[in-house]
Amino acid sequence: MEAAGRWRWGAALSAALLALSALALSALLLLPPPPPPGSALPPGLLEELRQRRRDLRRLAAGGAAAEGGLRCGDVRRAAGTAPVLGSGFTKVVVRAALAGGGAVALKSVHGAGREVRQCEQRYGEPAGCRRLAAYKLLKEVTLLRRLRHPGIVQLHGQCYDSGGEPEAGVTAVLELGAPLEMIQLLQTPWEERFKICLGLVELLFYLAHSPLGSIVLLDFQPRQFVMVDGNLKVTDMDDASTEELSCEEDNDCTLDFPTKSFPLQCSSAGKCEGINEKRNLFNAYRYFFTYLLPHSAPPALQPFLSDILNATGNLRYGINETLRAFEKVLHLYKSGLYLQKRPLLLKDYIFLRGFRMEEAEAYKCWPSYSHLGCLLSVHSPEEAAAICSSQPQCQSFIITQQRTWTGRPLASFQSSPTDLIPDTTAVAYIKRSASLGRRL
Repeated sequence: MEAAGRWRWGAALSAALLALSALALSALLLLPPPPPPGSALPPGLLEELRQRRRDLRRLAAGGAAAEGGLRCGDVRRAAGTAPVLGSGFTKVVVRAALAGGGAVALKSVHGAGREVRQCEQRYGEPAGCRRLAAYKLLKEVTLLRRLRHPGIVQLHGQCYDSGGEPEAGVTAVLELGAPLEMIQLLQTPWEERFKICLGLVELLFYLAHSPLGSIVLLDFQPRQFVMVDGNLKVTDMDDASTEELSCEEDNDCTLDFPTKSFPLQCSSAGKCEGINEKRNLFNAYRYFFTYLLPHSAPPALQPFLSDILNATGNLRYGINETLRAFEKVLHLYKSGLYLQKRPLLLKDYIFLRGFRMEEAEAYKCWPSYSHLGCLLSVHSPEEAAAICSSQPQCQSFIITQQRTWTGRPLASFQSSPTDLIPDTTAVAYIKRSASLGRRL
């Protein structure tokens, strides 16, 4: 039913998209060129406008033909009473519901944001400064139309209104996500944190080999990402760049971070070789891998994870090698190969097929898939028996029908055997020591 609901919303939104009258590419064409020399705008502001327009034209060149989108009136009405989700240096994002009932994020230029205010302080031209900020949003829309990947937030449509206030002229309609909360992520099971890191690596692999060339996320921060249905997605692309640093010699190619610097090579083409890819990868290491990968990982996988951390932290790996290393860990985890050379403990349990235990007050463990009890991902009953045997309070467990994103079942662990309830889909496992004196 949930999937059907998502399909109906998707179909309704697709129908709405057919009514669009202005898109990123057409917005570029509709947007008037910067005023000619001799206009009232200061020369510095004119130059910034020309530079952003050139950048936008370069990104739009060779793109697919524009499709339909949402009517500007519909977008303005939805945005008028929408709650603000957040605001930044250039843009403001609100939550809104469009025709079809689904929630979306509407992103527009933040007229009171720091970029516009600082520009006004430099040039004293409010309209020109809002126009300058609008180019950044148009750049983001253009990139979102050219780049398609599960790790990039989906662009549903966009609107360009040549009339009215300049800061309200451009609105992007985006997939709605939840802000990334690192503290909450640290409390989730390791398998879910590994999924986030793997998704990020797959995104960086795509950016390194994108249709536009190697793309760097210059403002690489956790706040630039959101969670959508448990998946990590980058949502802010206006500071992305396809340009690699120009150089004349290797000394021009030092990649600097607050705590480390990496010397890179100057290629024969006069570009710092691989600098975009390596900048992305080290940022992924320092903002994500360091915190999410090692904690509460299966002990047998920790040496592989330590190697990933060391290799990305020293940029010994590129993105290709990093992706292969992540895929190896995933294979070991899904296949259960990491469980080899472990004592067999399932023999210490009796199992009752076709029964489950009556729900009782369960003990809690960390990190659990349930805050109310101890619900953990396992490869097999043998691994569940090893977990139960390692926890003094555990006396029994069942393998549930729930599955994680890797296809592994969830096991529910309990502190004391309870009454058995017939259930043809379940198997109950009880410690032999706990079953003594108990009628089964």
